[in-house]
Amino acid sequence: MEQSATSTRVLWMRVWGLAAVQGAISLTWVIYILYLDRLLTQYGFSAGFAAGLLVVESILAAIMEPLMGTLSDRVQHWMGSRFPFIAVGLIATSACFIAIPVVLAFGGPNGIVRWLLPTVMVLWALAQTVFRSPAMSLLGRYAYATNLPRAASILTLMHSVISPMRAFATDLILKIGPLFAFSIGSLSLLAAATALGMVGPDQGLAAAQAFQTNRRSPLLTNLLKLVLVFGTGIGTTMGFQFIMQALPSSVTDGALIGSRGIIAAISVALIVTALPAGELATRLGTRRGIIVGLVALAACCGLLAIAQRQSIGVLLLAIALGAAISLVSNTSVPFALSMVAPQRAGLGTGIFFSGAAVGFTFFVRIKPALATLPALSALGGAVAYGIAAVCVALSTRWTD
Repeated sequence: MEQSATSTRVLWMRVWGLAAVQGAISLTWVIYILYLDRLLTQYGFSAGFAAGLLVVESILAAIMEPLMGTLSDRVQHWMGSRFPFIAVGLIATSACFIAIPVVLAFGGPNGIVRWLLPTVMVLWALAQTVFRSPAMSLLGRYAYATNLPRAASILTLMHSVISPMRAFATDLILKIGPLFAFSIGSLSLLAAATALGMVGPDQGLAAAQAFQTNRRSPLLTNLLKLVLVFGTGIGTTMGFQFIMQALPSSVTDGALIGSRGIIAAISVALIVTALPAGELATRLGTRRGIIVGLVALAACCGLLAIAQRQSIGVLLLAIALGAAISLVSNTSVPFALSMVAPQRAGLGTGIFFSGAAVGFTFFVRIKPALATLPALSALGGAVAYGIAAVCVALSTRWTD
């Protein structure tokens, strides 16, 4: 009974502290993406410059995420805490974020000075890599391995609530102006740092620290595990981007249910299913749960490719996609954590986010060619999720 009680325990206050960090990340990205084109064109850059800047930021993130994760592992070993590392990253990210509208206000669109704006934007993206992987790796301290998807569902819920603001609060966010909007984002990062610090981020469950055995694995085995985590990050990210490209274009605006209705449907599905999907993933187990979610996503993408212009069918698929995405979101970080020893948790999450950055880079490069081909985007999503499912399936011998 004691072992069972321990295995089902979750340190909810600390999980909510992590959720505050997730919420701040999501909010700043919503604001950043909405203003990116507008600010750069105001400074005299071409419309295509924003996409190139996102690619540069993603490439840098692909390199920096595992490096920062590994460095935080060493800081944890030396100091017994990751929080100073995370706090510095959050504060630096907050400072860089508010610096974007400040540069806009006091700089100018002429000469070398105009390059200050994209430089600060890149610095903001780099600063974010300092804390994201170390922060998310803390999840492994706050719940027993079998209960990690349930804990992760709180982070999924936070992201699912905030991300739709990009589609449904665009006018409001743009109306308040960049200085006010970026100030809100900057303060949210500082508030997240405070919230995480107040709940005692370094305290964890003893049982949670032991979800992986400490025996040494051969170097090749460890590398293969990381490759599978990396591939899963690429596949899940590209799959999601393909879906968000295909869904709005799969219906006509004059249809009974237009593109905004479809986006609303998947957004509501993500919010409503976040917590139940965490419960389901906990019952299925992390590996089985993520495979079920990925296979469901691949199947829905395949159906979406043949359901073009059928608004009711696309609506039902959007709801199913939202539920399956919740299942995958709740198991992605737990899967990455399960593939590394506890003392390498930062590296595990860093490799996953590195794969996600690479997947996003690939998608940005091919996105223009898919603008008018929703069926091809849907098929691309099916392939991407299928590849991710294969990566997870190959990990069977190392996961429970």
